[in-house]
Amino acid sequence: MATKANVLKLGIPKGSLEAQTIELLRKSGWRIAVGDRSYIPRVDDPSLSCRLLRPQEMPRYIADGTLDAGITGSDWIVENDVDVVEVESFIYSKVTLTPTRWVLCVPNASPVQRLEDLEGKRVATEMVAFTRRIFAERKVQVEVEFSWGVTEAKAADGLVDAVVEVTETGSSLRANGLRIVEELLTSSPVLVANRAAWDDPWKCEKIRQIGVLMKGALDAESRVGIKMNLKREHLDAVIALLPSITAPTVSQLYPSPNLKGIEWLAIETVISEHTVRELYPKLREAGAVGIIEFPLNKII
Repeated sequence: MATKANVLKLGIPKGSLEAQTIELLRKSGWRIAVGDRSYIPRVDDPSLSCRLLRPQEMPRYIADGTLDAGITGSDWIVENDVDVVEVESFIYSKVTLTPTRWVLCVPNASPVQRLEDLEGKRVATEMVAFTRRIFAERKVQVEVEFSWGVTEAKAADGLVDAVVEVTETGSSLRANGLRIVEELLTSSPVLVANRAAWDDPWKCEKIRQIGVLMKGALDAESRVGIKMNLKREHLDAVIALLPSITAPTVSQLYPSPNLKGIEWLAIETVISEHTVRELYPKLREAGAVGIIEFPLNKII
C-alpha cells in the first residue's frame, strides 16, 4: 500500500497523444480510465496519481514540481525552455515511424526560398518562443504571431507570409498549397521528470519503471513471435533465414513414436511484423512445418 509520500504525480497528454498514451500504458501494465469531464483519470495503482494536461503546458508543471513526471512532446520542452530530465523517448506514429517535424512553410507562389528571405515579414505559429529564437539567432527581423489554429490556411490565404507548422509526411501542407522552406526541429513524445523527483530514490525508480515498460510495450508493437518445428537436417537452412534480437531458441522435441526415430527440433524467435509475409514461404521451402505466429505485449 503506497503511503502519501510514495505517490508519483504523472502527467498524461490530453489531445492527439491521449488515446495512444493510455493504450501504451495499458500494455505496460497500468489500466487508466478517463471520465468525460474529468482531468483526473482513475488508475489501478495506488502509488500513481495521474493528471490530464495539454502537452503544450505540461513541461511547465513538471519543471515547477506540480507534477513529478509526465509525457509530452520534446518540442514543447524546447518551446517552454525548461530544465527537466529526459527519461525515455518514444515514436508513436504508425504512419511514418519517424519523429514529427516543425517546418517553415510558404505558399507555392511565394518568392521566398530561404529563411533569410522573410526579413520584415509576418510568421504565424503555435511555437512562438521557439520561432522567435530561431529568427533571432539567424539575425532576421520578423513579426511572429501566435496561431490559435488552422495555421496552414493563414499562409495559403495570404494572412501571413509564412508559417512554422508541425507535420509528419507533409501531405497536409501540400494539400493547402504550401511548400517547405526549411526543417527547424524534430520532435517525439518523451517521458520527463523534474529534478527533485529524479533525485528522490523511490520516485526515480518508479519513473524508470514506467519508462522501461512503456518502451518495451512500444517495441513489441511492430514485432511478433514465431514458433516452428523442423527436422535436424533442415536446421542450418532455417536458421539462416531468421532475423532475431539475439539468436533463435532451439530445443529438441520429445522423441515420441510418432517421430519414427527422426530427430525433430522446435525453434522460437521474435521478428519484425513487416517481414512475415515474405519469410513464411521461404521457411516452408527450407523445411519448417507447424509455423505459429503470436502477438507480443512487451519486449524488455
